[in-house]
Amino acid sequence: MYSTAFLDLPPLQGAAGTVRLPGSKSISNRVLLLAGLSEGTTQIHDLLASDDTRVMLDALRALGCRVDERADAVAVTGIGARLQVREADIFLGNSGTSVRSLTAALAVLSATQGGRFQIRGVPRMHERPIGDLVDALRPLGCPITCLAKEGFPPLLLGDGAAHSLQLDTPIRVRGNVSSQFLTGLLQALPLAASSRDVEIEVVGELISQPYIAITLNLLERFGVLVRNENWSRFVIPAGSRLRSPGVVHVEGDASSASYFVALGALAATGDAPIRIEGMGESSIQGDVRFVDAAVAMGARASFGPNWVEVSRGAWPLKAVDLDCNHIPDAAMTLAVMALYAKGTTRLTNIGSWRVKETDRIAAMATELRKLGAVVTEGPDSIEVTPPAAWQPAAIHTYDDHRVAMCFALAAFNPLAGARVPVRILDPKCVAKTFPDYFETLFSVSRAEADDIPVITVDGPTASGKGTLASEVAARLGYHFLDSGTLYRATALAALRKGVAATDESGLAALARQLPVRFEGQTLLLDGEDVTQSLREEAVGNLASKISAFAAVRASLFELQHGFRRLPGLVADGRDMGTVIFPRARLKVFLTASAAERAERRHKQLISKGISTSISDLRADLEARDARDKTRSVAPLKPAEDARLLDNSGLSVEASVEQVLQWWQECQAFG
Repeated sequence: MYSTAFLDLPPLQGAAGTVRLPGSKSISNRVLLLAGLSEGTTQIHDLLASDDTRVMLDALRALGCRVDERADAVAVTGIGARLQVREADIFLGNSGTSVRSLTAALAVLSATQGGRFQIRGVPRMHERPIGDLVDALRPLGCPITCLAKEGFPPLLLGDGAAHSLQLDTPIRVRGNVSSQFLTGLLQALPLAASSRDVEIEVVGELISQPYIAITLNLLERFGVLVRNENWSRFVIPAGSRLRSPGVVHVEGDASSASYFVALGALAATGDAPIRIEGMGESSIQGDVRFVDAAVAMGARASFGPNWVEVSRGAWPLKAVDLDCNHIPDAAMTLAVMALYAKGTTRLTNIGSWRVKETDRIAAMATELRKLGAVVTEGPDSIEVTPPAAWQPAAIHTYDDHRVAMCFALAAFNPLAGARVPVRILDPKCVAKTFPDYFETLFSVSRAEADDIPVITVDGPTASGKGTLASEVAARLGYHFLDSGTLYRATALAALRKGVAATDESGLAALARQLPVRFEGQTLLLDGEDVTQSLREEAVGNLASKISAFAAVRASLFELQHGFRRLPGLVADGRDMGTVIFPRARLKVFLTASAAERAERRHKQLISKGISTSISDLRADLEARDARDKTRSVAPLKPAEDARLLDNSGLSVEASVEQVLQWWQECQAFG
C-alpha cells in the first residue's frame, strides 16, 4: 500500500489482464456485525482487509466477541444478543457503515439490557449527519446523547439502566438521506423482536435499494427473514433471532470493480480485455449494475458466474443522462469516464454524495475542473463536459478513497489525445476499502517507457548514493535500483553455480536471467535475502572483474531497464545518468570529500566489529575514484545535465529534501 504524501501517475496508454477484487466492504461489515450479534461462531472467508473492517473487528473485540484472524478466514464468536460488557468507548475511524450499524445495535442493546457506549470517529465522521437514525431510535425508548452537536457523532448510547422499548407503532425513518440508516435498523431490531413483530416504515423514496437488498439477503443467511412490503415497509417477525450460518464467503467488492470496468471501457481491446474476478452474474450487490452503465457509454462486457470481462466498444465514449439511484457510490466513476465521452454526461439522483466521506458532488466538480472539464453541479446532480484541452492536475482526495481511485483513471488521457501527468494527493486513503488499489492498477496498465519517470543518483564509492536513492524512492512510492548490487549479485550467483570468472558468455547469460528484487536496500536473489552475502570479499573481487566484460554490462543494461516500471524508478550507481538512463527526468550526482567518505565508512565498519584505519580507507577510496574516473567503459562522471549535490555536511534527510525539491521543480504541477 502506498503511504506517500502523493503519487504521480504518468500518462497511461492501455490496459489488459486480470484483476482479483478485494472482498466487498458492504458485505464484509454487515457480516462482521451480524456474526458479532449472533449465537455461535461464523467462519468468514475472503473478508475485506481494510481500515473499515479493522475498526469493526476492534469494536467487536471491545464488545466481548472472540475474534480469531487466520490466513484463510476470520472466525467471530458472537455475543448471542446478550451484552458481555456494559461500557465501552468505541472508535470507528471514517467508517460510515460501522458507525450507523453499531449505533443502532448498541442503542437497542444498551436500552434493553442497561449499558453505556460511546461511538466516535475521525473529525470528518463527526460532520456526517446521523440525526435521522437517532430520531428513529429515540421514540423506541433508546437513550441517545449527541456529545458535541445534535444530530451528529460522537454519541453516547444508553444511560446504564434497562428500559422497555415502545414497539406498538412502526419505527419511522427517512429513506432519501442514506440507506445505511435503514440497514442499521434492520440489523438491530431482530434483537427486540423476541415476542412480537417489529415494523419499520420508510418515509419518502428509499434511495440505494440495492444496498438494502444486500442487508436483507444477509439477514436471511443469519436466520432472520424480513418481510419486504414494496420497499416502503419492512416487518421483522416475532421470534426472530440471529444465528450463525457457520461459514460465509464474501463476494468481491462490486463498487471497487467499477474502476476496472471503466478501465476496460477506456483502454482494453476485445482480444485483450480486463477480466475482473470476484463479481459476476450471481452477485447480490447492486453495484454490479455499473456494468450496464458502462455499456450504455460504449463498453463491451460479458459475464460469468464469478467474473466479468470488459473492453472498449464505442470510442469516444457516449455521453449519458442517467439516474444513479441504484449505483450511488459507483456512479463517481462515471463522472471520470465522462472525461472521455462525446458530449455532456448528466448524473442525477446522487444527493447522498453530499453526506459521504466528503461532499462528493462538490469534490468531484472541483477536481474535474482542474483537469479542464466543464462541470455544473446541482443539489443532487452533476454534469460533465470533457476538457477542450487537458491540464496536468494534482487531485485533492479529501480523505475519500473513492475520489482517489476514480481519478486515477484520468491518467489515461493519452487515449483522448492528451499527454499530461496526474498527481493523486494522499493516496493512502484507498486503505479504507482497497489497500492495494494502485499496485493492482499498475499491474494491468501500460505506459510508454519514456513516460515512466526515472531519477538517477550517481556518485563515487561511499558517497551515500544508495541510502539517498532508496529514501527518495520510498518517499515517492517508486521502485528502487542499486545497480552496483546487480554486479555483486551476478558474482554471487556465478560463485554458487560454478561459472568461471573468465567465461564472459556464461556470466552474461547468468546476468540476463538474474532473479533479483529490491525491498528498500535489501536485495533478494531468487527469493533469498543476500544483502550480507554480497559484502563478502570474494564476491566483491569477482564483481570488479566481471564489470569489465562488455557482454555482462550489456546483459545488465537490459535487466536494469526492466526495473523501469510504473509508477517510476529511482536508480543509483556510477553510470545511471550517463549510460543506462541518459534521458532520465532528474539526474543527481552525489559527491562528498574523500575524508568525509572515509570517516563514514570507518564508522560503518567499526559498528560491525571490523577493525580498520581512516587513513587506509581514505587512500583506498581515492585510488578507487581514480580508477572509476579513468576506466574506458562508462567512466565515473556527472551527466552534462546532472544536478550536483555535495552532502559532506548534510544529513540524509536534508539530502532527500533537496532531491525532492528538485523533483517538484521538474513536474508540470509544480
